[in-house]
Amino acid sequence: MIIRAAVDSDWPRIWPFFSAIVAAGETYAYPEDLTSETARPLWMETPPAQTVVAVDGESVLGSAKFGPNRPGRGAHIATASFMVSPQAQGRGVGRALGEYALAWARQRGYHGMQFNAVVETNEPAVHLWQDLGFRIIGTVPEAFRHPRHGLVGLHVMYHPLR
Repeated sequence: MIIRAAVDSDWPRIWPFFSAIVAAGETYAYPEDLTSETARPLWMETPPAQTVVAVDGESVLGSAKFGPNRPGRGAHIATASFMVSPQAQGRGVGRALGEYALAWARQRGYHGMQFNAVVETNEPAVHLWQDLGFRIIGTVPEAFRHPRHGLVGLHVMYHPLR
């Protein structure tokens, strides 16, 4: 597996798992009516942010995007989002992307990394982020409408980088 900067031609290989994950409705609060054209600018970042892909040959196993959490006076804190193709789950893709994102943020001098909305029922992600050094600093109750569990909380998670 190689992690590299995403290029325009990667989007058609990201879109199938992006759309499947969003349609499942269990981990992201993206609008349900996204098309490939409306989703692309939500995922494919421009500098100072970046989008990457984890690839095995021609197969895109997952993708991540990261950059400043807020503009201006909040730009010293990074944020990131991750998606792993369902066919690649359990292969360490999420961990590799998480480690890559943390290294990327450290190299650019970010003070910390904040995840704004980790769905509390997404236990694999919560455990992974905690294993990588993030801690839950708060939970917004009933902030996410889960298709199976109803209203569930969204964790705000933080990892100091300095």
